Amino acid sequence: MPEEPEGKPPVVTPTRVVIALCLVAPFVAMLWVGSYAKTDPAFIGIPFFYWYQMLWVLISTVLTMVAYKLWQRDQRARKGGASA
Repeated sequence: MPEEPEGKPPVVTPTRVVIALCLVAPFVAMLWVGSYAKTDPAFIGIPFFYWYQMLWVLISTVLTMVAYKLWQRDQRARKGGASA
């Protein structure tokens, strides 16, 4: 059986914790239905239930972009640190 190449074990860093929080926050917000299962306050005639969910679409997009950029920076730093 061939040997598996030795790689660096996963490391928990503050950056990776922020990445995880950015990706988990939208799920928690949407799964906590009791926090938004109401009609008031309405926004331009749209019940809270609907505009809250649509707002999270935008927030999720921004959080995913932040997580992606942080991940790219983390990977560059990890590769840079390995060769130094």
